Amino acid sequence: MTGATATGAGFVALRRSRGRRLVWLGVVLAVLALACLVSVSLGTREVAWADIAAGVSGSTDTMARAVVAVRVPRTVLAVLAGAALGLAGAVMQGVTRNPLADPGILGVNAGAAMAVVIGIAWFGMQTLDAFLWTAIFGAGLAACFVYAIGSLGRGGATPLKLALAGAATAIAASSFTVAIILPRNDIAGGVRAWQVGGIGGASFDAIVPCLPFLLAGLVLCLLSARSLNLLALGDDAAAGLGAHVVWARVAAALGAVLLCGATTAICGPIGFVGLVVPHVCRLLVGVDHRWLLPFSALTGAILLIGADVIGRVVARPSEMDVGIVTAFVGAPFFIWIVRKRRVRDL
Repeated sequence: MTGATATGAGFVALRRSRGRRLVWLGVVLAVLALACLVSVSLGTREVAWADIAAGVSGSTDTMARAVVAVRVPRTVLAVLAGAALGLAGAVMQGVTRNPLADPGILGVNAGAAMAVVIGIAWFGMQTLDAFLWTAIFGAGLAACFVYAIGSLGRGGATPLKLALAGAATAIAASSFTVAIILPRNDIAGGVRAWQVGGIGGASFDAIVPCLPFLLAGLVLCLLSARSLNLLALGDDAAAGLGAHVVWARVAAALGAVLLCGATTAICGPIGFVGLVVPHVCRLLVGVDHRWLLPFSALTGAILLIGADVIGRVVARPSEMDVGIVTAFVGAPFFIWIVRKRRVRDL
């Protein structure tokens, strides 16, 4: 095959790959729109489309007001939280080159939750702004601790050591959180319900203060796409291609911490979204982070909306928190990944 022929074949393959990704992008956007419609219309009580339309148009009908006041902000929060967790999971897997990386498995969510509980129990913290800053601080501290522990010994921060350090940190933080809550009957009920992870009771008043943190995390993560592609080649190769390895990792990790901290503050620790979503997206668009990161955000939103709708339907007339549903989905997926990759290959 001549050089010109090879170049032409490569160009055609690139166009086919881009076309396939654009098709999947259209499919994912359509599914997300459909999931949002289902989330608004379906729940513990059926709501007719006429009532939904009346509520959106500003009708004073009681049922329409309930739809707008409860289900619409709940759907918006599910989109934001799912996108944040899916994107953060993809970034963490890229930064650590670890297929098991996830805000829950690496202890980031547990660190954020522990910091919030300490603030409530010991310092009387009550405002959402305080929750946000405290959760982000706790998430960042947990991430630094896990990476420091995983870097000890021969070979540095290997994927296996990071996974083990993250699991140990998550267990320790969760245990310490329980120890703080047990003697405090005045806060135990509310904190335990929050710890399960859910989006019930969402309101735009609670969502708006989170937006700057989520936006900052989104920008940092998306801007890190090229750096993550280089880091996937190895630190030496990335440095040889002009990447500042340390700063690339710090910027990407900071974006993930902002996303995880803000989401945990408003929803509680929701696990496994960041683990499942990036693996599914790699099957659709490959390993290029310029495509993988936005797809992970969109697919994470779909997963969390779906989990929320399932939680409303299966436990009628009550509800099952979204954190429980994602655990049912994510735990078998985690076992499958471990069996497929094999521990010695991590």
